[in-house]
Amino acid sequence: MKILTKVLLLVAFVSISSMATAQNLKIGYIDSNEIMGVMPERDTIENKLVLFEQQLETELRTMATEYQKKLSDYQNNLSTMSNLIRQSKEKELTDLQTRIQDFQQNADMEYGEKRNELLTPLIDKVKKAIEDVGAENNYTYILDSATGVLLHIGTNAENVTAKVKAKLGM
Repeated sequence: MKILTKVLLLVAFVSISSMATAQNLKIGYIDSNEIMGVMPERDTIENKLVLFEQQLETELRTMATEYQKKLSDYQNNLSTMSNLIRQSKEKELTDLQTRIQDFQQNADMEYGEKRNELLTPLIDKVKKAIEDVGAENNYTYILDSATGVLLHIGTNAENVTAKVKAKLGM
């Protein structure tokens, strides 16, 4: 998938470059990784994410310790348990194991949501700066060299989607 994206980006860049001689195009690029790496808010966000992750891991460890303790107790007393108590302990272990798995899945999802929540304002700030630089300096396109994504389309850029669709008979 990445290779296809890079090939398409290269084809687009070559096409744009060849048109640049016929038109007055101004193309710029940025490295979003470099920009995000030096943003002062990034350290605060990373610290918050580390703390959040530690809280989740602590809870998961507590649950795992409880499971190990109950499993050990079950194994040590298995020979003296009645059928009813054995079944009850087995159900308790199974339920706890399910809770641990559910917690882990939910924790992964919640961590991703927290990460998005914290990073979205920073990403929006960078996007606005890119748009502003593009507009102020009359860039037709601004590309991200880190991801190969087109980040800015200027007012003098022509959208040829309709022409391509027509060529495809759509």
